[in-house]
Amino acid sequence: MLTRIDLQHFKCFESLKLPLRPLTLLSGVNASGKSSVLHALVLLHQTMREHEWSMRLLLNGSVVRLGTVGDVIDKVHGRQSCTIALLDSDTARFQWEFEGERDEMSMELRRFSGPTNEIALSIEIDRTQPFRHLLPHGVLTQSSDKPPSVLLADSLAKRMCGLTYLTAERLGPREYYLFDDPQLTPVVGPRGEYAISILHSRRDTHVVDSLVVQDVPPTLFRQVEARMARFFPDCVLETNQVRHANAVTLGIRMSTDTDFHRPIHTGFGLTQVLPIVVAALVANKEDLLLIENPEVHMHPAGQAMMGEFLAQVAAAGVQVVIETHSDHVLNGIRRTIKNRTLPADDVALHFFQMRREDQPSSTSQVQSPILDTHGNIDSWPEGFFDQFDKDMNYFAGWS
Repeated sequence: MLTRIDLQHFKCFESLKLPLRPLTLLSGVNASGKSSVLHALVLLHQTMREHEWSMRLLLNGSVVRLGTVGDVIDKVHGRQSCTIALLDSDTARFQWEFEGERDEMSMELRRFSGPTNEIALSIEIDRTQPFRHLLPHGVLTQSSDKPPSVLLADSLAKRMCGLTYLTAERLGPREYYLFDDPQLTPVVGPRGEYAISILHSRRDTHVVDSLVVQDVPPTLFRQVEARMARFFPDCVLETNQVRHANAVTLGIRMSTDTDFHRPIHTGFGLTQVLPIVVAALVANKEDLLLIENPEVHMHPAGQAMMGEFLAQVAAAGVQVVIETHSDHVLNGIRRTIKNRTLPADDVALHFFQMRREDQPSSTSQVQSPILDTHGNIDSWPEGFFDQFDKDMNYFAGWS
């Protein structure tokens, strides 16, 4: 499990050391840096997966497109380089320092440090040290007597390559969905564009035991259907492959008195929730799941249920990082802690604030309230899910 991400001169951060837990919730005002944390992880994933032997950080790919080096370097304190570091299981720290001209669309790996070695390299004059998955290839040996640091590197590369990232701009209702070889689409895609393909092709795959809804077959399709029925009562799904085309259709029924309908006739929220449920249930233990705004297009009760569901996924061993503006999602997580499904120590809450140039550089951009075993929060920074209280105080004439 990743236990911390460190950023230096990356986007809006001069320096950040952010603890991660099995479930990490990122909140805060708009444009305060929440998505930047996710982007740092996604850039590593995108480069490792799409350019296996590359020694450059790929800023634009099939998962995320961030523009040029000038767009990802802290414009106040940075110049031409940034650093991303991951602390894995509190025992190994992997750090990459990237550099590039501000109008370039990728960044050169200038320095790598791992749990046992540090390698300084200059791509122009020294290509003797090959890198695979942004890690020195000598570390990723296939020998049977791997030292602990090698096992950690193998594990990190596997998890980062298999990372799932779902953006807030998820695919809406469609007449049909792309159907592809599951070897080419192992995750649902940043917009959930492969969710229906995965649901159809891997329909008989068993989900993690601790996430199985009782009295329902443990297969992916039936478990997704059962979970969707909790969000949307009486929801029943069907998928059908289109003959002579790389496409699959989705049918949805919301009542036993009706036939299956096209997604456009069942409400926008359902197609926003479905990719999250598929991504969560197709994941294995120790996989990494990043989700922006899981509450999009959902009723408040459904938002709270989403918080509970993602907390259950984290309790099953999948590491989950969510960015949200919903106090209902937060309260769903708190409910799960109170009912002992997920220990309070397994949840990290981070509240991001805008960086002010009149503040000293030592002032933190992130505050991290602590949860107790009853789901209570020890502090509520200004702006941290407090708008309801502010509004009620206004109506009561107290402010």
